[in-house]
Amino acid sequence: MTTPDNRPLTLAQKIIARACQQDYVSPGELVTCAVDLVLMHDSSGPRRVKSRLEELGAKVFDPSKVVLVSDHFVPATDPESAEILALTRRWANEQQIGHFYDMQGICHVMLPQQGHLQPGMFLVGGDSHSPTGGAFGTFMVGIGATEMTGVLATGEIWIKVPETVRINWQGQLQQGCSAKDIMLFLCARLGMNNNYKVMEFGGDTVRAMSMYERMVLCNMSAELGGKTGIIEADQTTLEWIRQTGKTPAADTLNWHSDAGAAYHSEYHFNAAELAPQIAAPHSPENTKAVTEYEAVPIHQAYIGACTGAKLSDLHMAARILKGRTVARGTRLLIAPASLKTTEAAAKDGTLATLTEAGAILLPTGCGACAGMGAGAIANGENCLSSTSRNFKGRMGSPNSNVYLGSPYSVAAAAVTGVITDPRLLLAEDN
Repeated sequence: MTTPDNRPLTLAQKIIARACQQDYVSPGELVTCAVDLVLMHDSSGPRRVKSRLEELGAKVFDPSKVVLVSDHFVPATDPESAEILALTRRWANEQQIGHFYDMQGICHVMLPQQGHLQPGMFLVGGDSHSPTGGAFGTFMVGIGATEMTGVLATGEIWIKVPETVRINWQGQLQQGCSAKDIMLFLCARLGMNNNYKVMEFGGDTVRAMSMYERMVLCNMSAELGGKTGIIEADQTTLEWIRQTGKTPAADTLNWHSDAGAAYHSEYHFNAAELAPQIAAPHSPENTKAVTEYEAVPIHQAYIGACTGAKLSDLHMAARILKGRTVARGTRLLIAPASLKTTEAAAKDGTLATLTEAGAILLPTGCGACAGMGAGAIANGENCLSSTSRNFKGRMGSPNSNVYLGSPYSVAAAAVTGVITDPRLLLAEDN
């Protein structure tokens, strides 16, 4: 699909052009787009926009196009958190928000699990990891409270059309490697200042990935500093949509970049050459192969967050933990990304494997990833986490150290007590 004058478009350009009702948009052009769906959560949502909307005398433009999720302050651990949640619930009722998911999961996982995403949609979210939705062939960006107020009042937002960076991965990932390792590698290789660029992922490695793994790629485009991440729709996308009980739109497979589309830059990588990656404190950019680390002691291993606690992530951890026990002096905390994730992991025996190994199950929610609720780390402690960020003080004391890795790597550290190459443990099982 190209424009009437046959100018090829990137996927991002196509979606923006549809949203602003133009045949063609050029990088750098300023356009006003109609928003198909809005995502908010308890931390950045009603407590930030309620008073602004009231000051404007405005109401939500279309409550059916708003998805609200309580995930940051759940369950409440103090009176202030309880008040924020109470305000969120009152506002959802006042504004008649039908898609309100209260304490059911992390927003970036709830949105696709509940079938709210269709390729070609233009969406905004009140969180920096909103690009997760791009795994479904959508254009989804994170915005702040002021912009969110404008969107809620009008249903529109202006945007400068971004350029696209194409990132191609070919080949099969090694055992013990995952999409998380790809993204940590890219943070080191491409840096975290890819300002206002769309990070488009492709290649046969990406096509072979599950939707859960594709979500990791787009989620962590935020860590690359990109405007958003995006992956073209295919049969895997269609199947996911059907499994949520929704019918894929007739034009689903049209949402891809055209041959000859102009990219800002292109990169090509071989997945078979990628080793498990670990990001050292205090930046995802501070990444190197796990083989380059000495035996760094790990006091807390954490599997959680939108990036690292989906069902596929729990399956990765279970492969390592099956028949093993968490090391003395190390604690393993696991917070599944949604209630559906917990239910599925319970049904297939994954939760039993994790808890038998000594894992401590935490409530569903953002929790320790955002330094909220249970799971904070103390002065001088080292944590290896499946989350997306390890900035100083993010998960507890500013004098603690957070390392990042895949669920494979986190589980491997949990049973050995030190940063360990997960391939060594997987090889023992073969």
